[in-house]
Amino acid sequence: MVKEMRQIASWGGLSVKNPRLLAPDRYLTSEIRSEGALPFGNGRSYGDSCLNAAGSAITSQSANRILSFDKSSGLLEAEAGILLSDIIAAVAPHGWFPVVVPGTQFVTLGGAIANDIHGKNHHRRGTFGCHVVDLLLERSDQGPVLLNPTEESGLFDATIGGMGLTGLIRKATIQLMKVGSSSINQVTTRFESLEAYFELVDDADAQHEYAVAWIDSLVKGRHFGRGHLIAGDHAAEGEHPQRKPAPRLSIPLTPPISPLQGPFLKLFNESYFRSAPVGRSEQLVAFDKFFFPLDRVGRWNRLYGPRGLHQHQSAIPPDNAFEVIKSLLECTQRNHHGSFLTVLKRFGSLPSPGILSFPRPGFTLTLDFPDKGSVTHRLLEQLDAITIQSGGAVNPYKDRRMSSVTFRASFPSWQEIEKLRDPALMSDFWRRTVLDGS
Repeated sequence: MVKEMRQIASWGGLSVKNPRLLAPDRYLTSEIRSEGALPFGNGRSYGDSCLNAAGSAITSQSANRILSFDKSSGLLEAEAGILLSDIIAAVAPHGWFPVVVPGTQFVTLGGAIANDIHGKNHHRRGTFGCHVVDLLLERSDQGPVLLNPTEESGLFDATIGGMGLTGLIRKATIQLMKVGSSSINQVTTRFESLEAYFELVDDADAQHEYAVAWIDSLVKGRHFGRGHLIAGDHAAEGEHPQRKPAPRLSIPLTPPISPLQGPFLKLFNESYFRSAPVGRSEQLVAFDKFFFPLDRVGRWNRLYGPRGLHQHQSAIPPDNAFEVIKSLLECTQRNHHGSFLTVLKRFGSLPSPGILSFPRPGFTLTLDFPDKGSVTHRLLEQLDAITIQSGGAVNPYKDRRMSSVTFRASFPSWQEIEKLRDPALMSDFWRRTVLDGS
């Protein structure tokens, strides 16, 4: 057994009290086979895809070593429990960087693979799974299996984005990206409407490695959908950090009512929008400020209040992206919900090997809301309906309440995962959307 914890939780606020925790070396025991288990990384998934309230959690954070790093080729082999922050700290001084990073560096390597994470450069580099060279998967019915993109069992493709259900990832080899500097030449363009974003985005994606937009979800009228288009590239030369950044402050407790709504949110959006100069501006920024701004605030998720937060991320086909994204934003306004962190970016056409990989060509809109109970759930169901009717998909590892119908419409190949799922593994998400929804 591992050191006892009173609870494990997802980043959105769901928790399992007094969980049964098992170290990775107990994975093949009869205890796990009889009660069911799920690998648990660092708990940065927003919903219930990382939880298994009815069984055990296999915690692998202690399996966090870099096993090899070739400074000439950028190939890195590491155990699945290592955090991306530790990988960056080890490789950045030598001029390397992960090809794909999400909005936080505090995710495990195994979690990055299991969720097939994407970043601000999906339009150029695809998902994290596109850069996995091989991985060692341990299954209760097969033992250790070394997998790579060319193997024929389908297990590699099922494990990339498979939400931890195909087996326990022990270690993986990934290809890193050579960079002149970890610092980023950031280019910010302030735009006055959603239409203006779509006029800018093609050039931004063509010219820059990274591109993402922040949207003011509250404004109506001619400035509806205004925001910042934030693009960037690694500087040709400069800083190679020797240590990983730490949070500058931390939220000490959960407020009884979330401040991230109402007048405060309106004031924040107005202030943040005007923090960027009119037009285009450039500056050199540290990598953590560009990629992981929220990591500078420890336990920022507490600001969403005692019920936690819901994050809704949709993938929208390119042909009708403007109309659908407009409808999604209008839907939040009609339901009197403001999104604190509203993010819009393009997904490229580079396919992921993952069967359940979320990104697909088009655009993705991310919205988050404090949980206000049934009124928030009704909003999310409406957002689901708009997304599915457009031919899009809802992100499962950001979810804690989508219906079986929504999940299956988003991922019509879900049955391939069920066929290859390790019989000893189960999650609350899979039980809710697949087993209970059959």
